[in-house]
Amino acid sequence: MDRPGTLGELRKSGWESIPVKEELRRNAVSRIRSGEPLFEGVLGYENTVLPQLENAVLAGHDVIFLGERGQAKTRMIRALTGLLDEWMPIVAGSEINDDPYAPVSRHARGLVEEMGDQTPISWVHRDDRFGEKLATPDTSIADLIGEVDPIKIAEGRYLSDELTLHYGLVPRTNRGVFALNELPDLAERIQVGLLNVLEERDVQIRGHKVRLPLDVMLVASANPEDYTNRGRIITPLKDRFGSQIRTHYPLDIDIEMAIARQEIAPLEAEGLTTSLPEHMVEIVAAFSHVARSSPHVNHRSGVSVRMTVANIEVLMANAARRALRTGENHAVPRVSDLDALVASTAGKIEIDTFEEGRESHLVEQMLRQAVLEVFRRHFQPREFVEVLTAFESGRVVHAGDDLAAGDYAALLSDIPALAPMVSSLVDSEDPAMVASAVELILEGLHLSQRLNKDALGSRATYRGRG
Repeated sequence: MDRPGTLGELRKSGWESIPVKEELRRNAVSRIRSGEPLFEGVLGYENTVLPQLENAVLAGHDVIFLGERGQAKTRMIRALTGLLDEWMPIVAGSEINDDPYAPVSRHARGLVEEMGDQTPISWVHRDDRFGEKLATPDTSIADLIGEVDPIKIAEGRYLSDELTLHYGLVPRTNRGVFALNELPDLAERIQVGLLNVLEERDVQIRGHKVRLPLDVMLVASANPEDYTNRGRIITPLKDRFGSQIRTHYPLDIDIEMAIARQEIAPLEAEGLTTSLPEHMVEIVAAFSHVARSSPHVNHRSGVSVRMTVANIEVLMANAARRALRTGENHAVPRVSDLDALVASTAGKIEIDTFEEGRESHLVEQMLRQAVLEVFRRHFQPREFVEVLTAFESGRVVHAGDDLAAGDYAALLSDIPALAPMVSSLVDSEDPAMVASAVELILEGLHLSQRLNKDALGSRATYRGRG
């Protein structure tokens, strides 16, 4: 689409300049009125976090998100750009997105004074109106606000010349959204430098008499534990944020499963297809919920949804590795693949234990609890009378991640009572899917103390308790 190229053409087009928070509010109102979601891909917050964020946008507030790791804080912050107009005009060559109608930088003011309606106009896409900085102890005022550029001085400019300034990240995000992640890690003396940005809406650089009336929505994130211990947000800065929003982990397993399925990428390999049964996703999601409630896990650091995603990816990888070794062309995760989750879990949770090497044992214990919970969600013990009778008659079943799927499919012919249970878990007769369902049933019966299990490495043998 043709857009105005000069200031005069922009005036004739009827374009109006409004503050960035008013722009966000206007577009939010339009979406809410039409029933569209304000933020795509954010699940589980519909009745808790998102209403608070919508209120903050409508109120024109700067926002700070408090929450443990992996609670979609950064995702929501970055999604705010979707509420900006797609294109915004600026004075051509401006480093700080100068409004053509009200330029603030020395460069833009001089250009408008000199050229008037012939001032060239550039257009900035909304994705380029977002700035982000991970707050670290070594972050400086120069990074955020700006500094005198020695190269410009070497080129012959005077220190008193405003054109010697090199603008920091905040001014460069003028008329946009600027995010500070892990705000408590920012040194307190640097936090002071943000006070004017939030309240008086200006910045001051070195000894220059420079006043930049910036138009910025400032959004920050912080971990509640860091909020009080590792670092702190100074009181005057906290007071200047209009809204403080507390995030949380998924409240139920179904939401965690939906998030995981949204995030995982399919595992592809030539000559190999993969499937992910619902009950296996359910087990991994239940495992994360078990970890969040476990007394052995340090809850101050949290149990991220990223752990659920990483565990599913490793589960799929282990199933694919088994299929490649056994010569199968369809990889489907089973309960015996859950042993692989120890590696992908280790770096995602902090286990409180004084015993060396006990971490893997506690992870395995929580995995067994998750399997049992999922088994009980799908089955009642009375459903397995005929199956248990077969085992009491001396039937023995071998399982393991190195067994071919066809070995499990043959089991349905030997124990016909298993077939309805398998069908309730997987709507498929594919041997790999059947094997996955059978392993959950066998392990669930063992954890329910209905079957005995002898395990050696990745192999297991199930037999009756008689």
